[in-house]
Amino acid sequence: MYYSHPPPMLVNCSGCRTPLQLPPGAPSIRCAICKAVTHVMDPRAVPPPSPSQAPPPASAPAPSPYNHAPPGPPAHPHGRKRAVICGVSYRYSRHELKGCLNDAKCMRYLLINKFRFPEDSILMLTEEETDPYRIPYKNNIRMALFWLVQGCQPGDSLVFHYSGHGSRQRNYNGDEVDGYDETLCPLDFETQGMIVDDEINAAIVRPLPQGVKLHAFIDACHSGTVLDLPFLCRMGRSGQYMWEDHRPRSGVWKGTSGGEAISFSGCDDNQTSADTSALSKITSTGAMTFCFIQAIERGHGTTYGSILNSMRNAIKNAGGSGDIGGGAMTSLVTMLLTGGSALGGLRQEPQLTACQPFDVYTKPFSL
Repeated sequence: MYYSHPPPMLVNCSGCRTPLQLPPGAPSIRCAICKAVTHVMDPRAVPPPSPSQAPPPASAPAPSPYNHAPPGPPAHPHGRKRAVICGVSYRYSRHELKGCLNDAKCMRYLLINKFRFPEDSILMLTEEETDPYRIPYKNNIRMALFWLVQGCQPGDSLVFHYSGHGSRQRNYNGDEVDGYDETLCPLDFETQGMIVDDEINAAIVRPLPQGVKLHAFIDACHSGTVLDLPFLCRMGRSGQYMWEDHRPRSGVWKGTSGGEAISFSGCDDNQTSADTSALSKITSTGAMTFCFIQAIERGHGTTYGSILNSMRNAIKNAGGSGDIGGGAMTSLVTMLLTGGSALGGLRQEPQLTACQPFDVYTKPFSL
């Protein structure tokens, strides 16, 4: 396996000895299984304290986002479910989006009520949160991604949902087919910078071991390959498809460590995604998030191909006629407050990327 930069350092939990990924420069990390906090004086070398040693003084620990993340349910034979949901509205700025908070609430509702994710296994990052570590700042999103894969085991199901601005920037190392890196824009991107697809891949794709499944749902502009997964499903209007090989010519590995990673994104790398009320008719939402939830609720969620087709058709119909089928509302959207204004026709095509090609019409979808 090749890395463009050193992989995250592994330390053993001081309580249960589970290997944990230590983010660069972090002085401590909390175990998602036993909740013990492991302190590392020198992140480059020091082995974690053994259980026989006295724990560090409780008054001295440095703040760590892991101390504020939900631990998730205990491990069991069928695996655990864990999710990070990030909705960035950029309130009171010229970048403000109306639908991202709605998207985050809808996805949380869907995961809990449709896919049986325990409430305490979902980490929400929005501007409504009162915990400062759950505001969608760049460093908080980074820590949430580390938490998502921390201690994952065979049978685990992981979800990353992002609704907010996306962008792209020139790539200079030759590992992008189109010459651009795709990016996510945290709340503080103007001062702290964007999160680049290379970093997202290194954080939540490459560490995935055999038997672990990750699904990402990225509702943002230029998001087609924002996880840098090696293969993209290029689907035509008739539903026929073929897989495109996006593996870097440099040979840098962008796949997993044996696990499965699949991503739905709002549009192609050279397209933009809509924040609109043209779909729900009552409130602003991200077009991709709305159409994904609608596909699940209307019984089109049996396979990856049926979901992708349903999403693309809904957006195409909204772009052409301003309607998605008689004005029917999903139960998730009607629970939200009304607001927002309609935009013009939608010109985006949701995309599907994966670590390995598969038959999208026979592979069952499940979270």
